[in-house]
Amino acid sequence: MAAYYRWKSFEENEDRPEKPRRYGVTEMRGPHYSVLSQNLLQEIFESMGQFVDGLKFSGGSNSLIPKSFIKQAIEMAHEHGVYVSTGDWAEHMLRSGPSAFKDYVEECKQLGFDTIELNANSLEVPEETLLRYVRLIKNGGLRAKPMFAVKFNKSDIPGRNRAFGSYVVPEPRSNEFVEDIDLLIRKAERCLEAGADTIMIDADDVCKYADSLRADIIAKVIGRLGIEKTMFEASDGKLAEWFIKRYGPNVNLYVDHSQIMDLECLRGRHLGKDHQSVLSSSYFLF
Repeated sequence: MAAYYRWKSFEENEDRPEKPRRYGVTEMRGPHYSVLSQNLLQEIFESMGQFVDGLKFSGGSNSLIPKSFIKQAIEMAHEHGVYVSTGDWAEHMLRSGPSAFKDYVEECKQLGFDTIELNANSLEVPEETLLRYVRLIKNGGLRAKPMFAVKFNKSDIPGRNRAFGSYVVPEPRSNEFVEDIDLLIRKAERCLEAGADTIMIDADDVCKYADSLRADIIAKVIGRLGIEKTMFEASDGKLAEWFIKRYGPNVNLYVDHSQIMDLECLRGRHLGKDHQSVLSSSYFLF
């Protein structure tokens, strides 16, 4: 069994480069839904560090953690060739005035962050202002990662329990809006032109129904922006498998730390279409 599930080396997949990688990037969720101690981070990096490209302090968690811990965690990540991202917290800095964002960039740099994420939806600023923020981040010597959310009306999704030919009473349309995907992509393209390194796509609603209707949205995003410049959030193992099956091992994914091992196996081994977990759903790494 050990031979069957042996870890592959990167040489077994010529398209999968060593770190630092431009594609096939795995970004790991840091403290947010659960507390990650330094010991746990160290264990993850020592056991699976070669498969982890980035660590993200998501949900503004870095604002609640002592700066001493953040610096130590960042230094630990850097020792294993892992970059560190702020997550979407910049929008809260704007309440302090126009100069607050520049101060925020400088503070992130002093703490050791490599990437600043910009949630375009939460920022609620004009497009030109968003582009200015991207340039400020780049001028500060950090990587910029704007994030865009794709929303659509759930009533447009066909019911999964619908019998063929049967009549289904139309559901009332929700208040959710249908995102103009072409406009979203154009904004993302302008961010890349301004110097952004990666575009993060928060497509949770789209991906939940990817097998039924909205896989075309993901295809259009990748087709226009390129697989190297986009990163998608894979909220569970099935979603990660969906991306790997359709776009290969080189798609960039943002996952929970508990998914690292399964994701790397998906990237590097053909485990069959019914694969759910190489170590069973009851397995806990730590």
